[in-house]
Amino acid sequence: MPADRSPQREDALAGLKYGLLLGCAVLALVLPPAGHRQSAAAAISPPFPSSAVLTRAAPEALQAPRLADLRGKEASEAVRRVADWATDSGDNQGLHFVVLDKRNAKVFLFRPDGTLRAATPVLLGSAPGDLTVDGVGGKPIHAVLPEERTTPAGRFVAQPGRNTTPEDVVWVDYAAAVSMHRVRATDPRERRLERLASPSVEDNRISYGCINMPVAFFEQELWPVFQAARGIVYVLPEVLPLQQVFAGLYDPVARHAASLR
Repeated sequence: MPADRSPQREDALAGLKYGLLLGCAVLALVLPPAGHRQSAAAAISPPFPSSAVLTRAAPEALQAPRLADLRGKEASEAVRRVADWATDSGDNQGLHFVVLDKRNAKVFLFRPDGTLRAATPVLLGSAPGDLTVDGVGGKPIHAVLPEERTTPAGRFVAQPGRNTTPEDVVWVDYAAAVSMHRVRATDPRERRLERLASPSVEDNRISYGCINMPVAFFEQELWPVFQAARGIVYVLPEVLPLQQVFAGLYDPVARHAASLR
């Protein structure tokens, strides 16, 4: 049987219980809840390693321009400007593309990434000019007047096909009946093969508007690329300003330099 508790002992126990309850109440007021302490710690700690914070992707404006690679081939400034722009802007739409320099009677064939695949002299329309005469594409070839025999300038989506001969061609401007095809030596008086082989560009103007190419170039370089797919053809002007024909033209190097200022 337990001993009787004295009044003094009961008072001491009551005081101890009161002190414990009072201490717990104070701690509850001073310390934040456990969940709050955890979120506060998370707010202080970085959400990812500091190295990731310091590593940033370069803005697009600071990326180096993408330029065409002519592989050491000699080309005019106009050819370089258009090839660089097509490569940097993606205007060629990921397709092979051709740049035709009418002033120098030369074709440059580029891969989709802007590297040169091949280049060749060509024969062009005998009449100078950058525009197509209305309705010329529907005329019989013998009815095309000398002043109508132009090779039009501009950007064209080219595709494979056949002409009335029939032979394989790459249509540049189907409505105007302008294509790229093998050179035809059917009339010895025209001396087309000799004109292609000549170092001069003065005698390369002989066709009705089509772009005549050496047979080997057409069959080994151009046709393998275009026979199953479209491509882009940029025909440079010989009379009109370059910027007027290609309105979106810009210099990738100059644009990049301006973005760094």
